Amino acid sequence: MPAIVYAWCRTRGAARDVKPGATALISLGTVTALYRYPVKSMLGEPLVSVAVNHTGLSGDRTHAVLDETGAIGSAKHPRKWGPLLSCRSRVAEDDTVEVELPDGTVFTAGDPDLDARLSKLLDRQVCVSASAPDHSRLERAVPAYEGGVPDAVRASASVDGTGEKITAGKVAAGTFFDFGRIHLVTTSSLPTLRSVHPAGDFDPRRFRPNLLVDTGELPAFAEDGWQGRRLRVGEALFGVLVPTPRCVVPTLRHDELKADPGIMRAIAHEHRVPVYDLGRPACFGVYLDVLEPGTVRLGDTVTREDES
Repeated sequence: MPAIVYAWCRTRGAARDVKPGATALISLGTVTALYRYPVKSMLGEPLVSVAVNHTGLSGDRTHAVLDETGAIGSAKHPRKWGPLLSCRSRVAEDDTVEVELPDGTVFTAGDPDLDARLSKLLDRQVCVSASAPDHSRLERAVPAYEGGVPDAVRASASVDGTGEKITAGKVAAGTFFDFGRIHLVTTSSLPTLRSVHPAGDFDPRRFRPNLLVDTGELPAFAEDGWQGRRLRVGEALFGVLVPTPRCVVPTLRHDELKADPGIMRAIAHEHRVPVYDLGRPACFGVYLDVLEPGTVRLGDTVTREDES
């Protein structure tokens, strides 16, 4: 039986382990932060490790705030739902979802007192739900700059009761995800964005990633070239779908991070790329689908699996 020959080379800054006639393994970086957001559009929680199943990170976006019209609470429409970003959600030891309100009070999802407090915060009747009704919709503000919303839907925008110009769509069937089950952001692109908007604080938390990957010296937006590829992260295997179209959320206040409209203008200036039939929206990060469940931990190597 012939011996296996290993060749070691550098591909645009990534380590490549090549086995002739097999899969080429390209090391892209390491997981430097893990986050999940149990209630959609609330602040989430950092993790040391997390189980990944076919629905995404365990405990991620299992709940959302709904109003009586069927609208799903999303800070993408900040005039209507922005206060949700002043709340924090987490998964308790007994796997229940807890919500910490701006005054530090903690309630469990499903508690009528939580619904009452959120209704007061948002100035209308709302509840926390673990399932999206069939008639639910997701509203998104339309910023003035090009690329802030997909070209394909800008023409269908209308002004709602808040005076905001919005578009409306749906979440992925049976979930509270906008599209992909996992959102990955790399560190390589952040210096480029900072050079466009030096006064901006491009803290990765603004972009609400599930996985933040330290990609070292890889070029900015290297993740654009990962579409259709497979990424091994710890025990889990992911398929890379598309770049992530960005909305106004990164410009809003997150915890101690101040509001900054220049954040998205920098992305729109620097990185508008084709996404399906949506035109060239401003993008940062990539959406992933789960191919094989497993546990992901801080420090895990992120490896791209290419057919050689």
